[in-house]
Amino acid sequence: MSVSERYRQAWESYWRETSDVPGDAIWDADPSLSAAPHLDLFAPHADTSLPIVDLGCGNGTQTRYLASRFGRAVGVDLSQAAVDHARRADPAAAAEYRRLSLTDTAAVADLARRLGDTNVYMRAVIHQSDAADRRPVAEAVATLLGRRGRGFVAELTARSKDVLRELAASPGGPPPKLRRVFDHGLRPADAADKEVPEVLAEAGLEILADGPTALPQTEQWPDGSRVELPARWFVVSRA
Repeated sequence: MSVSERYRQAWESYWRETSDVPGDAIWDADPSLSAAPHLDLFAPHADTSLPIVDLGCGNGTQTRYLASRFGRAVGVDLSQAAVDHARRADPAAAAEYRRLSLTDTAAVADLARRLGDTNVYMRAVIHQSDAADRRPVAEAVATLLGRRGRGFVAELTARSKDVLRELAASPGGPPPKLRRVFDHGLRPADAADKEVPEVLAEAGLEILADGPTALPQTEQWPDGSRVELPARWFVVSRA
């Protein structure tokens, strides 16, 4: 199964029109606010001697942080433009980056063969995937984990839609970074809350730990405070 051409083009156009300036994407928060606290939750479950794959790596901000905590870090994204951003931002090649559709089972299996058992970091991918692609995305996580790998999955909850609606209703309309998400036809917080753990289970994944969190954004409220979207995190292994 492959992702729809509409979906692929939406992400390709989004990243082509995103600058290399850190934080230009609304979700491009500093790792100290994202990957670092996530690894505090993840580390007790993960073998850090294994590689880690950042699924939906975007411009690689979190991937580069992961490379400082694991022996090998690989960022993959559906968009070639995103991968190009990540490579430009990492001249020292602390991590590796490649274009990959998570619904391309053959390509995912090939990456799994090349890496062996690996850890997975996936932040906010299932919720904005087309409905038919959500289980294949979760299955990609299971394939990459193998026997010893562990995965950290963070997904927006339905309450995030309310926050985004409120932000879009700000004086003057949606702020620029959020407006660009809408203009490219991307659909944040599109999955129901119960769907994420169901999809993980259907993909053969066992939830080892989970809890509430919030995903910090790079937009601000009119009062200057940071926008944070309600989310839930899961640590998973192959069942």
